[in-house]
Amino acid sequence: MDFIDELRNFSSRATKVKDALVTEDAAKTALVLPFFQMLGYDIFNPTEFVPEFTADVGVKKGEKVDYAIVIDGRPVILVECKQVGEKLDKHASQLFRYFGTTTARFGILTDGIIYKFYTDLNEQNKMDLEPFLVFSVLDIPEHSIPELKRFTRKSLNVESAYIAAIELKYTNKIKELLQKLRVEPTPSFVKYVMGEIYIGKQTTKAVDNFKDIVKRGFNQYISDNIRDTLKNAMKSQDSTDEPVVETVNAAPAENDMEGILTPLTQEEMEAFSIIKSILREECDVSRLSCRNGTQYVSVIIDGGSRKRICRFWFKRKRKSITIMGENRTPVRFDVPTLDAIYQHSDMIKKALNLYLTTGIVVTDDEEDNI
Repeated sequence: MDFIDELRNFSSRATKVKDALVTEDAAKTALVLPFFQMLGYDIFNPTEFVPEFTADVGVKKGEKVDYAIVIDGRPVILVECKQVGEKLDKHASQLFRYFGTTTARFGILTDGIIYKFYTDLNEQNKMDLEPFLVFSVLDIPEHSIPELKRFTRKSLNVESAYIAAIELKYTNKIKELLQKLRVEPTPSFVKYVMGEIYIGKQTTKAVDNFKDIVKRGFNQYISDNIRDTLKNAMKSQDSTDEPVVETVNAAPAENDMEGILTPLTQEEMEAFSIIKSILREECDVSRLSCRNGTQYVSVIIDGGSRKRICRFWFKRKRKSITIMGENRTPVRFDVPTLDAIYQHSDMIKKALNLYLTTGIVVTDDEEDNI
């Protein structure tokens, strides 16, 4: 069994057991230890996979990190575990303290579902506040699999993994920058584009007028590239393969440009992964896909614009989700954290089954006004 198949099997198992894990110890036993065992570490060898590793911090003695992966007698990776669904960000400072007292080059913070990988790219021996790699085991993005494979016992090379982390950090920042420029091109970016293709004088009025042109061109370029990728994938893959692109092409809606094929943010991808994990036992999740609009992301089934299960409203300050309720009336719920989506699992399943039994989920965009 190759690494990708092992990940798929682990993801399926995690989906089935996660709701039954209500303590930190349960998350460690059922998810964290099997995860590192899958990566090839001998979790039963206390000289390689050390539980309750002592990482004294200043005057504090006896401080312990949950696990340390030790290679050639030196800790290389520190692992701090929390309960499933716990907000990991508030515990990063704890791992930060441990990191600076050891020779470890990497730190991992996890609740058994979400994994956040850290290192010291900004200042040596001082853990960065931002992770260079984040993923959910319920649905690991394809581009993250090679990065994760670097941390298997068989492939682990500390220096090459560190160099890869540098590249990954800036790759992520480039993606974030391009996403921001796609939504709201900065004046300097507009001027740069104009300098390459515009013949006239770059007056203030000309720059303002060119801003919308740059935005449309950016969106259309991304749309065309994803459409070509989708076409090539459909030609090359067997009918039984899962889609490699989680968006579908459609004509833009009049007001919201829904259907423009633009990349999802990390948060939107994780939310989509949660929806798939909720519906995995209800239908083949390869039937699910996303439409990215300027205001929201719609989760649909079978590629139909009216076969909508729910929508993520993450492009606003107050994040929410709308789910089809009784009488096909959408209901809005605030989602202060991604894990809050799980609280509405039953309603999301009912929304799916409404389509599966009647063939219709929604007939218009009445939810835009709720």
